[in-house]
Amino acid sequence: MTKRFGSFAALFIALPLVLSAQVTALRVGHLVDPATGTVQDNQIILVENGSFGTIGPNVPIPAGAQVVDLSQMYVSPGLVDAHNHLALTQKLVPEGDEYYLTTVLDSTVSRGIQAVSNGFSMLASGFTMERDLGNNGNYADTALRVAIEQGWVPGPTIINSGLIIGGFGGQLNPVPEREMLIYPEYLNADTHDEIIKAVHRNILFGARVIKICVDCKPYGYTVDEIKLFISEAAKAGLKVAGHSQSKAGVMRGIQAGIWSVEHCGGCDDEAHKLMAEKGIWRVGTEFPLIDYDTMTVFDRINPKSPRAQARYQRQEESLKSAYANHVKMGFSSDADFYIPGKTRGQVVIDFLKSWKDANIPASEILKIMTVNGYQICDIADRRGPIKTGLPADLIAVRGNPLQDIDTLKDVRFVLKDGMIFKQDGVVLAEKFFHGGPVYSGRGRGGRGGRGQ
Repeated sequence: MTKRFGSFAALFIALPLVLSAQVTALRVGHLVDPATGTVQDNQIILVENGSFGTIGPNVPIPAGAQVVDLSQMYVSPGLVDAHNHLALTQKLVPEGDEYYLTTVLDSTVSRGIQAVSNGFSMLASGFTMERDLGNNGNYADTALRVAIEQGWVPGPTIINSGLIIGGFGGQLNPVPEREMLIYPEYLNADTHDEIIKAVHRNILFGARVIKICVDCKPYGYTVDEIKLFISEAAKAGLKVAGHSQSKAGVMRGIQAGIWSVEHCGGCDDEAHKLMAEKGIWRVGTEFPLIDYDTMTVFDRINPKSPRAQARYQRQEESLKSAYANHVKMGFSSDADFYIPGKTRGQVVIDFLKSWKDANIPASEILKIMTVNGYQICDIADRRGPIKTGLPADLIAVRGNPLQDIDTLKDVRFVLKDGMIFKQDGVVLAEKFFHGGPVYSGRGRGGRGGRGQ
């Protein structure tokens, strides 16, 4: 009996592998290479076992392969949002767009479920990768990453930070009687030992990048303290992203050799020259100035007000300065809010307006949203490009994004891990949902899951 059961079990376990061997052949009309800004026409892309196989103009299609006609489409690698918060959604009702109240009112469990919804819509909008930088309650970001890697739910590849580490209080200002509300939104780390322990804690609970508050408080981190974060994270092969809102904070991060400067409110021409020289990534979260029916993306204030106009102009000048100085940049949104009638993915793609207003060419924007994004996520050698042997993620649109970046607002086809998530503008997600587990690993041990 045991012998029979063992044979049956072996067959049952092997069955999904046999089924997954189905080859998909994509007939691509125009294959876009954002790295070179070129297009190759009439290509065949074979996909097998979730990865890209042979790619070329005259590739034989195996008998029995599923053939997908994208002959009228422009196919590109998937998009990347290098700074988002899928498990945080500020809302006008009931908390009046105050994220401090959101973190108190919404449990980690409910935020995790919300993160699944936001991740679903991000993938539907063509974002196959996302760097999730904190404000996730008690590691809801790790839970989302694992759920996607296990195959339980569809979503982008997640590069998550775990809890944001900062000087006492993080970005919050609680009164002494409610000091406990700082955690789990932030990890307090003010001393040498606390910094080391906070980094270790995040790594243990599944972080793929370490995020710190460089200057959220007047007692921001020194250059030596930032260097300690960098060296401690490097032990586990992780990079450090630094929330920086002042010129002094930006300069300390640059001097320390931080991987990426987030938000970049303090970035000016001097800072950009140094960032370009040292190869530091600029992840600027440039909010677009758009007037929605109920509220605005830009600080939820009247976009026609002098304050909004002046701030937007400063932001555009900074973006232009970064581009002129050849700073390495990523497309990023910091989207953590709800616009009625818009999904998270639709809110994020609206950020194209900021880049267009800065007069950055479409071909450069596409490269920033793809090639640069994979590099910021420190994963470009394992996922992202349309390259034989890498996990099969790509998108298709009607127009040429190298010439008209707005064509990305209508993604018609999405392939994730070799499975069709969206076709002809319709999401087909049922096969992404199952009870699993198929792929192992919760934390760093699971780095090999699904091409990570």
